[in-house]
Amino acid sequence: MSLETDGPFHLAIPVNDLVAARRFYGELFGCPEGRSADHWVDFDFFGHQLVCHLAPGEDGHSDDTHHNPVDGDAVPVPHFGVVLDMDRWQALADRLAGQLPKLGLSFVIEPRIRFQGEPGEQATFFLRDPAGNALEFKAFADPRRLFATDA
Repeated sequence: MSLETDGPFHLAIPVNDLVAARRFYGELFGCPEGRSADHWVDFDFFGHQLVCHLAPGEDGHSDDTHHNPVDGDAVPVPHFGVVLDMDRWQALADRLAGQLPKLGLSFVIEPRIRFQGEPGEQATFFLRDPAGNALEFKAFADPRRLFATDA
């Protein structure tokens, strides 16, 4: 059984600084800003609605962040992100590699190919926004293999 979407997802996340969120999502990623108020701002996050809600004192950088081992990486949990096509993923990874150091940021997991030769082979990288929210960006050489379980 396959569940198909009727449209984009909506995700609301806590941030401790709306100016920093606007720089990260709006300027670094080029996500157009939608509606906003004093305590929240909407972004068009690759066609999905991402809402950053001001939550003073929230800091996802705490030492108790959970990690799960995935193909040799310590993957932060929770995290969110998008699946892009391979060309768009590579262009974003290349652009971020040049921009993140200028902003004092770095990849949590450097861009790489995971599960090589397996049904779920994918390109992936992780980073954190200024509030500490973990994001993953991934791509599949064969997008039809997104939910593949067999060889």
